[in-house]
Amino acid sequence: MIQTHTSPTLDGLFKRILARKPDGPALLDPLNKQRITGQPPQNLTFAQADRAITALSAHFIESGLPSNSVIAVQLPNTVELVLTVLAAHRAGLVVALFPLLWRQAELTVALNRTGARAIVTTSRIDGVLHSDLAMNAAAEAFSIRHVCGFGSDLPEGMAPLDLALSANSTTSRPVVQDGRKAAIISFDVTGDGFRPVPRTHLNLIAGGLALSLESDVPQGSTIMSAFAPSSFAGLTSSLVMWLLSGGTLALHHPFDDDVLEQQISHNRCDTLIAPAQLALRLAEIDMASRLPTLRHVIGLWRAPEQVASSEAWTSQQATLTDVYLFGEAGLFGARRTAADGAPAAIRPGPHGTPREVPGSSISGEIFLTPRGTLALRGPMVSAAPYAPPPPPSDTLIAQPQRDYVDTDYAARIDRATGAICITAPPSGVMAVGGYRFLSQDLQEWARRLGQGALLTALPDRLSGHRLAGRAQDNARAREALAELGLNPLMVEAFRDRANQA
Repeated sequence: MIQTHTSPTLDGLFKRILARKPDGPALLDPLNKQRITGQPPQNLTFAQADRAITALSAHFIESGLPSNSVIAVQLPNTVELVLTVLAAHRAGLVVALFPLLWRQAELTVALNRTGARAIVTTSRIDGVLHSDLAMNAAAEAFSIRHVCGFGSDLPEGMAPLDLALSANSTTSRPVVQDGRKAAIISFDVTGDGFRPVPRTHLNLIAGGLALSLESDVPQGSTIMSAFAPSSFAGLTSSLVMWLLSGGTLALHHPFDDDVLEQQISHNRCDTLIAPAQLALRLAEIDMASRLPTLRHVIGLWRAPEQVASSEAWTSQQATLTDVYLFGEAGLFGARRTAADGAPAAIRPGPHGTPREVPGSSISGEIFLTPRGTLALRGPMVSAAPYAPPPPPSDTLIAQPQRDYVDTDYAARIDRATGAICITAPPSGVMAVGGYRFLSQDLQEWARRLGQGALLTALPDRLSGHRLAGRAQDNARAREALAELGLNPLMVEAFRDRANQA
């Protein structure tokens, strides 16, 4: 008899937990969800989440979306995002994660580049009508056949997913549960331009294992995720870690400090996942009295070159794990174990998880390229999208495939300690508000603002850089940015920074 052994998928991990504790708490919405989306917050058990996933999956199937087609998702950090991702996988679809601050032009490019057949969004997010953005972008994308959204007041032609949830349809189709199949597509910006990065279920699970084992998150944890899940790191550190722990996932739409603290206390969260600079602020408060249940803090660094110079972690109540992010290329984590709370030294070569335990499973490899840049290799790394174009050659012999990604972050080896020092981000790329842009694009925006107006990128510890301008140029700058097709959220972000200048 021939037995086939399928590798795990995200939906397979969910079903294992469902079978074990169907009535256990699974997903908790932000307490301020009513303000963010206009919808009341939900708290779902695994059984309730499964029924919602089944209904959404049935809707995608009944809408005529074929297996292995791409479905674009642009949703806030609420339970709808988690349910949509798992429902798409149950229907045999591939999820393309769209950041919330993308403007219509970027949405259209991404839809066309991936050949997406559907897009899922919500009516509004923080006052911005994302349903209109999705409809306008879909009109310019030839491949789109289905546009759907959560919430009320959806534009004509957009299918309401709240009705699909209430219909409780159980339509299904055979889907091979194979972890080697494509699961998500995220999007990166490098010096060579915009590129989609596909990953399999196994890539995602490898990333989640690297984080959960390094940070020593126990089984059954209540995890608070305050990092936008619109990237490989965002999805891995929230949804995947939740499925691996088998606990509860509480969601916070970034950022409201008071609401975040209230959620951690209200939901008795023992693990917090947040941008590293925000996490470091916790050491400055009385955590023992204000956040008594918190035991594990996972800080994600969008600018990994800042880790070495960061403040010491002084809290004795909770451990801090630094997670180095390199765009969509990959990540690795290192828990702070030194008595002085300083970041752990990162040495070249294979690294296990947990990092300090001899004989632990190898989660990846870090090394320097001949160019003096840092490279990543391992089970979570998707090397093909970053491979350089083949050199012109007359030979008919295929060139060997490269199994690593050059992150383009400048780095060197410290002679005294042997540790890797990351010295500079990739040239030609700038992070603004946690989003990557080509420097030439920012210069083009500044040029088109008009004579005398000001748009500049200033260093910002929380988001890498921030856009700033002069208050007297505020109205003219906003009009010019809107004419360029910028998402209204980015325009408002510019306005806020300009008013503070």
